[in-house]
Amino acid sequence: MKRSSLRLAGAALAASALVLAACGDGNGEPDTDGAGTGDEERRTYSIGITQIAAHPSLDASREGFKDALADAGLDVTYYEQNAQGDQPTAISIASGFAAADHDLVLAIATPTAQAAAQAITDIPLLFTAVTEPEGAGLVDSWEAPGGNVTGTSDLNPVGDQLSLITELAPDVETIGIVYSSGEVNSEIQVELAREAATELGVEIEVATVTNSSEVQQAADSLDVDAFYMPTDNTVVAAFESLLQVAESKSVPLVTADGESVGRGAIATYGVDYHKLGYQTGQMAVRILEEGADPGEMAVETFDDLLLIVNPAAAERMGVEVPADMLERADEVVE
Repeated sequence: MKRSSLRLAGAALAASALVLAACGDGNGEPDTDGAGTGDEERRTYSIGITQIAAHPSLDASREGFKDALADAGLDVTYYEQNAQGDQPTAISIASGFAAADHDLVLAIATPTAQAAAQAITDIPLLFTAVTEPEGAGLVDSWEAPGGNVTGTSDLNPVGDQLSLITELAPDVETIGIVYSSGEVNSEIQVELAREAATELGVEIEVATVTNSSEVQQAADSLDVDAFYMPTDNTVVAAFESLLQVAESKSVPLVTADGESVGRGAIATYGVDYHKLGYQTGQMAVRILEEGADPGEMAVETFDDLLLIVNPAAAERMGVEVPADMLERADEVVE
């Protein structure tokens, strides 16, 4: 065979290998280290992504992360796993990633970040959509995380969000919160809500759940004048159940995340989760391409909060959105 024919045959084999590698095995084990890409100077990175559940905010943060790496020109093979709201599954996924030869792991939301931090100690671990990483035991401090873990927080302005309720319903006396007893991030938000409620002159009533199927019954059990939904992954995944109760009781529902306003809540001062994920992806680029040390990278927050209002949702709950709120809104859901 002529030398030119050999080169063509080799290129075809390399292309086939790349296609197979891009598919992955779905179990957290990368199939390639980037060899055979046809560009020996360009490395293919292997990144594992573990997500606690599927809902719009977490999905948006995942896609934002991937967009940041794509915009930076990185060649990445992703191995994505979803725990479907089950913590033992999240632990199993983390163990699988720990045994794999990934260059970096992204953990989306507090429960998966905690599971990953326990299992993965020798490669960079980034988190996103985590409310209080220090309180969750993920980092030594926000400024100096230490170890191999850092990322971005979606810590939200709970007091400002509760004040939206008092604007919508000035006579409100009680605000109900349904949250998962297994999520540290939710416990922190409930405490922040209690502190803010004292200043606003209202009371917080809570009901806890262990899974999404319990949300509707928990919400029904609360005799309150309004509902506030924190960034609780279990409850957000069952948002429609909470919404149904709010509409049936004709009381306002304000949420901590912007995606849920689009789904039927009245308002929030919210994080753009796609941008938060993108910000996390930019941190990954610095780690992978520039050799940045995660332990020395401060946890980042998203400061460009948006006031999002859904007038049609308010009408369904028997509430009128004040003109002033509509005027200062960054986004009005049509």
